[in-house]
Amino acid sequence: MLKHFIKNMLFTVVALIATSIAIGQTASTHYIVKIPYPVTPITDTLQKQFAAKHLKFPPAEMYVRSFKLDRKLEVWVKDSTKGSYKLFKTYKVCMESGVLGPKRMEGDYQVPEGFYYINEFNPNSNYHLALGLNYPNASDRILSDSLHPGGDIYIHGNRVSTGCIPIDDEPIEEVYVLASIVKANGEDFIPVHVFPVKYDEKKSFDYLARVSLHDQQMQQFTITLKQVFDYFQETKQLPVILINKSGQYIIN
Repeated sequence: MLKHFIKNMLFTVVALIATSIAIGQTASTHYIVKIPYPVTPITDTLQKQFAAKHLKFPPAEMYVRSFKLDRKLEVWVKDSTKGSYKLFKTYKVCMESGVLGPKRMEGDYQVPEGFYYINEFNPNSNYHLALGLNYPNASDRILSDSLHPGGDIYIHGNRVSTGCIPIDDEPIEEVYVLASIVKANGEDFIPVHVFPVKYDEKKSFDYLARVSLHDQQMQQFTITLKQVFDYFQETKQLPVILINKSGQYIIN
């Protein structure tokens, strides 16, 4: 009953913020007092965490990185659209589904690897709350099974998964509300990058090198993903990512 109430209230917060934007108001902390329990405690908690890290709340933009082998999900935020990303929080991913490497067909239980964005907010998910990713993207549609590439890939709660990115219920509430706020404030495409490993973790990187040792396609794919990881590590900005006719990512 409580979870059902939470979902309804989270749906309400999205509607209230979107309405505020639609009538020309700048989204701010004012909407918090208009939202009944239990959304208010979530936004209050977010505000306190942002303040403790000297981050502006609400942020202007949000970026999510997930690392399959390391079972981590990072949330980065910007104070302004022209600013640099700063790490807000790292959450534990509760399960690792499939093996290293991209998703290429329906039913392979693989978590995709590549560059996506949030395209769905589901407050009525069977997994507490869910944020959908736009898999298959343009690259996946070329390189994956043409008839059955799979779909329905989410960041969600409830700790369990077969091919998605599961985190605990309290973390998904924070991520969901934060994504709802930046979406309502104008960030239509919240980027989500899924990497096989955290490339600056030597143990993880060495394991990836062993797994892909005799697989040239996997090697090239992971090298391309690493270029984006390295660019972000150095600049705290996202590069321009294109997709060619062969489905390969081109980092500009």
